[in-house]
Amino acid sequence: MTAASLAEYQSSTAKAAALADSIIEILLRYRRVFAGEDLAEHGSDSRAVPPWVGLRPQWIRILDFLLGDEPIEFALPAFPCKSPNPNKVAGALPDEGERLALRTLQRLCDEVAGVYAPGARLTICSDGHVFADVIGVADGTVARYKDDLRRMMRNESLGSLETFDLEDMWGTDEIDTKRARLERGWMGSIEGLRRQARTEHEVARVIRGMSRFLREDAGESTATSSQQQREARRRAYRVLARSKAWGAIIHSRMPRAVRLSIHPQPLGADKFGVSLIPSAECDSGWTTPWHAVVLYDQDDRPRLVRHDSARAQGIPEMRHGRIWHYRVRPSTAEPGAMSPPPAHPSDNG
Repeated sequence: MTAASLAEYQSSTAKAAALADSIIEILLRYRRVFAGEDLAEHGSDSRAVPPWVGLRPQWIRILDFLLGDEPIEFALPAFPCKSPNPNKVAGALPDEGERLALRTLQRLCDEVAGVYAPGARLTICSDGHVFADVIGVADGTVARYKDDLRRMMRNESLGSLETFDLEDMWGTDEIDTKRARLERGWMGSIEGLRRQARTEHEVARVIRGMSRFLREDAGESTATSSQQQREARRRAYRVLARSKAWGAIIHSRMPRAVRLSIHPQPLGADKFGVSLIPSAECDSGWTTPWHAVVLYDQDDRPRLVRHDSARAQGIPEMRHGRIWHYRVRPSTAEPGAMSPPPAHPSDNG
């Protein structure tokens, strides 16, 4: 390499690195933080520490796309299906919560395109079929949710978003067969997870949270409380194992992608927690549109709350012949956030 070509290479690399800094600053504006965490301390207003220091895994992946002058790829495991619990959601199809969340993701891509001409593509890796049978949701219900979500993306002209799910794998096999292939070829052992839960705090925390979540959504049962708890815990291990397998498939399909998550992630983690509806999520790191409904307050700000809470505080507004969201009654006090489960079957996200 000649001195001139070396200088040109160094100059282009320096420009790409500066641009990666700018894109990280955009990401930080969408970061979903832990409860009580001060977002400002990580923001771009800090001149002492470059923004990429806390997001080095994402910065490196972004730089890789910039050096190739390629669109940045984002991958987000999310939007599985609505909770089967009618006290949490108004129905089985996407509604205002999903619409607002999808628009947020498109806005993120638009902001990236504003500073980087090749732009960004964001793939929603829907995991509903991955664990539908374990959480008690029919595959047909998952399919209708997914189809309606895609229709919403078209109607809202969200051109930077696309979807990927288990149906896109392994040809025309039935979903049950595909789940079996996922378990056989990609899933670690349940017993291995049990051993991890005994020694690793984070795995134990996720299992406890998933168990509570699954028990809450299980509906009426004649089993004793201890029997219900054991069954929920058994299912939680399978959900987590399949979610990890789905994450491995996503990585194999999109190995270079910047991995996003619906949940808060510590700085320096491989995944970046993205806020789907920033104004609606300030009280919880776990609330998502698919296990809540949107309740607009008197200032027209959306909040994600349980459906039973929205019914008590608000008036339903209809669209497409069904409840789309709620609007708080003028005399109703500021709504409280829903009581979130510490984990969700999409916690792999």
